[in-house]
Amino acid sequence: MRILVSNDDGYFSPGIAALAEAAKEFGEVVVVAPERDRSGASNSLTLDRPLTVRRAASGFLYINGTPTDCVHVAVTGLLDHRPDLVISGINDGANMGDDTIYSGTVAAAMEGYLLGLPAIAFSLAKKGYEHLDVARSVAADVLRRFIAQPPVTGSPILLNVNIPSAPRDKIRGIAVTRLGKRHFAEPVIRATNPRGETIYWIGPSGSAKDAGPGTDFDAVANDWIAITPLDVDLTGRQWTDAVQRWAAK
Repeated sequence: MRILVSNDDGYFSPGIAALAEAAKEFGEVVVVAPERDRSGASNSLTLDRPLTVRRAASGFLYINGTPTDCVHVAVTGLLDHRPDLVISGINDGANMGDDTIYSGTVAAAMEGYLLGLPAIAFSLAKKGYEHLDVARSVAADVLRRFIAQPPVTGSPILLNVNIPSAPRDKIRGIAVTRLGKRHFAEPVIRATNPRGETIYWIGPSGSAKDAGPGTDFDAVANDWIAITPLDVDLTGRQWTDAVQRWAAK
C-alpha cells in the first residue's frame, strides 16, 4: 500500500513525524507537507504563482504552498504512483464542528477524497502535543482497522478523527459522531504597529454551542476518540423547496 501523508502545521511538525511513523507499518509512506504553518488555510489552492518542491533532511518533501496544494501536486504530478490512501495530521489541536470548514488538516485529506482517494484527517485535541505518543498509537489502530476492513467499498470515504489529549488507559474507545457547532468567533484583536497603523488579529474560535450527545465535542470531552464521516456536498436541501417557490414567482 502507498500512503501519502500531509498536514497544515508544516513538514517540521512533531505531529506529522508521528503520523508518518505510524503509517510505516502499513506500506510505503511519502510525506508532502507545507514549508511553514498553514493552519486555517482551508481548501485554498495557490493559483497566482508556481510552486516549488524541496526535500528536508528528514526525507520529507515540502512545498511553498497550502495543504491542498501539497496533496494536489503530489497526486496529480509529483509522485510516480498514485497513492492508495491520503492521511493528514496529527494536528496540534482539535478540528471539530465548524473548525472543519477552516482546517488545513481536514482540507489536505479532503483534497485526496476529491481526487478519488480514501482519506483520513487526524487531530490531537489539546494544543502542545501532550500525549502525542498516545495519538500516534491511536492513529495506527485506526489505520489498521481501516486498511483491514474499509467501512465502505467501491467508493472513497473521508473521515475526521479527533483524539482526546489523555493517557491511553483513560481513552474509552471509538465513538462515531456528527459535527457539533460553535458560537460565533471572538472579536478581532485591535493593535497598533510600529508605524502607527491599526492592525487586526483574528480572534480565537468561539466556544461550543451544539456539543450534546452524539457530537464530536461531546465525545472528545468524555475521552472518546471521535470519528466523523465527512462529505463535500454543500447543497442546502432543507431550503430547496422554498427557493424553488421563490424563483417561480
